[in-house]
Amino acid sequence: MKIQFYFLYIFLIIASGCTNVSKELSITLEAKSNSPATGTVVFSQKDEVVTMKADLIGLSEGIHAIHLHEKADCSSDDGKSTGGHWNPTFSKHGAWGDAEGYHRGDIGNFKVDSTGKGTVRFSTNQWCIGCDDPIKNIVGKAVIVHQGEDDLESQPSGAAGARISCAAIIE
Repeated sequence: MKIQFYFLYIFLIIASGCTNVSKELSITLEAKSNSPATGTVVFSQKDEVVTMKADLIGLSEGIHAIHLHEKADCSSDDGKSTGGHWNPTFSKHGAWGDAEGYHRGDIGNFKVDSTGKGTVRFSTNQWCIGCDDPIKNIVGKAVIVHQGEDDLESQPSGAAGARISCAAIIE
């Protein structure tokens, strides 16, 4: 009987170390601020890493900012119902990974081509999809695409201009 419990105990230890988390969440960006900008964003989590892939259309050619904002509320015409950048660590705004600080929502900038299309790919182990850690959980936040480029310095938001597209991150 003791041997059976011993093997069960060993099995549970091994099994607990083999937890493969795999989740996927797809959301649709809606135009804001009288912009035609739309698109889709797919978040996928494999173990400890979340990857975001955004495919955008209807933007002006050039550099645009994309951020996660604090509330999954795209109800206002200007996208401001999402609140400020998601910043659960109360850090200053900056480029992702900056030693002086950055928000968990400070994804950065991306390029849009002459046809109005842009793609963003971003991966991090500092996010999770629906976990119990409020410093990592992106569910309940929003994706915002801005009219302009994030200067990565201006506080608190990078002076990226109007919010032209929005999607709530909900399961």
